[in-house]
Amino acid sequence: MKIVVLAGGLSPERNVSLSSGSLISAALKRRGHRTVLVDVYKGIDTKNIDIDTLFSLEADKGVAVGDTLPDLDALVRENGGRTEPIGEGVLEICRAADSTFLALHGAMGENGQLQAWLDIHGISYTGSGYIGSTLAMDKDIAKKIMQSANVLTPAWERIDTNGKVDTAALIAKLGLPMIIKPCSCGSSVGVFKAHSESELAEAIESAKIYERYVMAEQMIEGRELTCAFLDGKALPPVEIIPKQGFYDYKNKYMADATVELCPAPLTDDENQLVAKATEKVFFALRLDGYARIDYILDTAGKLWCLEANTLPGMTPTSLLPKEAAAVGIGYDELCEKLAGLTVKSV
Repeated sequence: MKIVVLAGGLSPERNVSLSSGSLISAALKRRGHRTVLVDVYKGIDTKNIDIDTLFSLEADKGVAVGDTLPDLDALVRENGGRTEPIGEGVLEICRAADSTFLALHGAMGENGQLQAWLDIHGISYTGSGYIGSTLAMDKDIAKKIMQSANVLTPAWERIDTNGKVDTAALIAKLGLPMIIKPCSCGSSVGVFKAHSESELAEAIESAKIYERYVMAEQMIEGRELTCAFLDGKALPPVEIIPKQGFYDYKNKYMADATVELCPAPLTDDENQLVAKATEKVFFALRLDGYARIDYILDTAGKLWCLEANTLPGMTPTSLLPKEAAAVGIGYDELCEKLAGLTVKSV
């Protein structure tokens, strides 16, 4: 097949996406497919070259994620100040492909906007459609849907940072420590743990850099788990144990920053609990193909759902490849399998 791998974009998760995309493109080439990696923001020259030859270029080199977020303002300046999220040639190269593999994370890549644009142009793609992507990406909406589906989720409050924030009222409702995060970012971007009212105010100020709407969430103590849902069934969960601090952006993407146990050391009942919750969340949020759901298992044995990830990372430290490997699906095979799980545009 001819496959376009879309990555990059104007998102704080840009580097994670480029790392995933370069690895996916190389893996698909090893499986015999003709692929091209395209930065959806920068675009690609399809006017001065035969498009078909782009699928025969050598595999792109891997991109390191690093422990700092990309400078998006500098990227925009380097591209003449252009803020349009989709670059030239992206539509043309996607139309020339048999499949479009979405290796994007955050912003337009996961909030349903890109998926709707691809639908409009009749292009099939991997991951969830625009409705599921929208529902899962907005953590406030997603948690309301979880509640309606009788899935346990920590108490929360959606904050409009354009108004006055009553930190004392937040503490009275949710307690301390408290988790603060943007409503629609992934990859643990802008996530903070506040232990005091002053830290809470500082965390809200820091999180609103990424988005106007911020979520304050009750902190649940327990074991951090994640479980992927792939092609109709839950994979073995992973237990995530940061060596220091908590599972923020740095711990998530720096090698050796966490201990990840896969399969997680759970009882049969606990495994069944996670699998059932994962399936329930997947279908409640109207997701397609594959996704990864994050949880806290508390000391009382209650499972708390945190959020759903519609386009899980595929970097060397990512969790979906670990879960797939636990059931005998290697990285290259996994990429090929995901490429086959396309949403058919209407």
